[in-house]
Amino acid sequence: MRIDYPRSGRTGLRRFWPSWRQWLTVALTLVGLGVAAVAVLYATIDVPEPNDEALAQTTVVYWSDGETELGRMGTANRTSVPLAEVPQHVKDAVLAAEDRSFFEHGGVSVTGIGRAVWNNLRGGSTQGGSTITQQLVKNYYLTQDRTWRRKIEEFFVSVKMEQQLSKEQILEDYLNTIYFGRGAYGIQAASRAYFGVDAADLTVEQGAVLAAILRSPGGYSPENNADRLEQRWGYVLGGMEEEGWLDPAARAAAQFPTVLERQPPTQVGGTDGYLLETVRRELVEQRGFTEDDINRRGLRVVSTFDRATQEAAVAAVEEERPTRNAEGVRVGLASVDPATGAIVAMYGGDDYAEQQYNDATQSAPQAGSTFKPFGLVAALEDGVSLRSVWDGSSPRTFDTPDGGTYRVPNFGGRSYGSITLLRATEDSVNTVYVDVGITVGTSKVVEVARRAGIPDDVEIGDNPTVVLGTASPTALDMAGAYATFAAEGRRTTPTSVARVQTASGGVLYELQARPQLVFAPDVMADTSYALQRVVTEGSGFAAQRLGRPAAGKTGTTNSNRSAWFVGYTPQLATAVVLFRPDEQGILQPMNGVGGLSSVTGGSFPARIWTAFMGGALEGEPVLEFPEPADIGGGPTAIPSATATPTPSATPTPSGSPSPSPSASATPSEAPSESPSPPPSESPTASASPTTLASPPAEG
Repeated sequence: MRIDYPRSGRTGLRRFWPSWRQWLTVALTLVGLGVAAVAVLYATIDVPEPNDEALAQTTVVYWSDGETELGRMGTANRTSVPLAEVPQHVKDAVLAAEDRSFFEHGGVSVTGIGRAVWNNLRGGSTQGGSTITQQLVKNYYLTQDRTWRRKIEEFFVSVKMEQQLSKEQILEDYLNTIYFGRGAYGIQAASRAYFGVDAADLTVEQGAVLAAILRSPGGYSPENNADRLEQRWGYVLGGMEEEGWLDPAARAAAQFPTVLERQPPTQVGGTDGYLLETVRRELVEQRGFTEDDINRRGLRVVSTFDRATQEAAVAAVEEERPTRNAEGVRVGLASVDPATGAIVAMYGGDDYAEQQYNDATQSAPQAGSTFKPFGLVAALEDGVSLRSVWDGSSPRTFDTPDGGTYRVPNFGGRSYGSITLLRATEDSVNTVYVDVGITVGTSKVVEVARRAGIPDDVEIGDNPTVVLGTASPTALDMAGAYATFAAEGRRTTPTSVARVQTASGGVLYELQARPQLVFAPDVMADTSYALQRVVTEGSGFAAQRLGRPAAGKTGTTNSNRSAWFVGYTPQLATAVVLFRPDEQGILQPMNGVGGLSSVTGGSFPARIWTAFMGGALEGEPVLEFPEPADIGGGPTAIPSATATPTPSATPTPSGSPSPSPSASATPSEAPSESPSPPPSESPTASASPTTLASPPAEG
């Protein structure tokens, strides 16, 4: 086909002027090309996967009841809710503010797109995407870039999405995605941020405020632009009335609601912050979740922390901690359910916002005499009776495995003479327990501590000082180990996470307690009997005020640098530790704190323990410990680990272990400086002195 151009039969410039037919042909061709281009773009541009920002939700952590919120973790303040939970009047307010023809149009606003094109051509600010569908596409699927390419994608994705999703689904996604200011994404987070209620409980007036803010969260912020916000609020209510969505009488009676003051975006402070961080660490380090999972997936985590028990912990510390001369003194408390390993309460510090170091799970002062029960268990497993007789004189010098010697005094330098192992436990006699450790084997003591639950990352020296507590566990470590005693030898791993679910309710993890029997019941029965006597006859006398059977052990370390009480009932094990670090983290003596010459395990730690356990166990049944098994039978003189034989004591009566009377009605724990090992008394060069960590003073 010949194209008559330039046109024949014409002269001059008229030859180059197309005929009307040619003009029509060009126009039709351009239209055809345009239609083809649209068809190609429509066919090739798919609805993409939602972007990460759109799907990010806050991880919510609950108390152990699974319903009461403990706190939130994550970078996105978003909690999605079904459309059915959003009141109709809130949906109407949003439509009145943003897109009144939402249920009629096909996803795009021709006038809005035209306005965007015109502004781009003029070099002005873009103004497109005025429909709810287009806003959702921009926020949910695409990026915030204001380019021609993104605008074209927005147009076609909006059209396609209207064909693939229902209007209700689009509106639900929009309400859960759009930004309302104050760091709140979605209607639920906004409801909490501005009014302190869930979206389901928003009033007509409150819903209209949130809808008004959508146009410009900064421009209509109640803290900076209250007048503009109230004007826009009136516009929204007026639109609802015009559309027949709000009764004129209700519109006339509407009053601008009170908006909450904006809260600073700080991390959770107070004592609860330590609980949240403990949960976060466990999710990442033990449960296989990533930081991204926590920050963006909207996990629903049920913790093991019991709210009432936690309140009892905080109250006990606040009421019983020292206040006089107590600057810099810190308290760590951890409490574990022996049956499941659930950490039911924790005091990690006064305020997480001020100090992020957890004094219950990260601070690790020397354990002192709270380690002696591991030596006791090792002896009982070897068939040594609580009524066996040992040399409690002070000081004593022991031979060490490498040929050296080790000199150790008792607490306060006191000599006890020949006493039973039970009496030595009550009064925490250092010389007896070093003897016990060497006799049964210090490696056995270390192994017992591991079996009880002291983690592998806690260094435990395999030497004569092990029973005196030169190791440095945390309060949680000790609570977990003593929980094994409380559970009659069944060990569980302490945990702060009971269940993890997706935002939609799918279970990702659930705690299944699988206790492992690590000690024989008869060994545990005699251990608990001896540790009960520490409370009724020994240094843990403050715990008698609990008014129910309790077992425990005090610990006061060298130069009064830390003081412990670790104890348990059959249903709860708790450790309390006090210490005072300097700015470099080096522990300083606590002499004079609280008006005492020294802070001992039987003083403030035992008082805090007793006050806490009283509150934690209020209303719980009073449970008894098993009867003692009387391992080893009648009185026996045990060979001394020293070169000099240990003298025998007067035999005790048969039957249940019965110690000698306590030396005083009110035991004291005045600490003493622990001596360094003296030079060897052996004349041979091979018997050089052994270098050992200074043993803690008893407590």
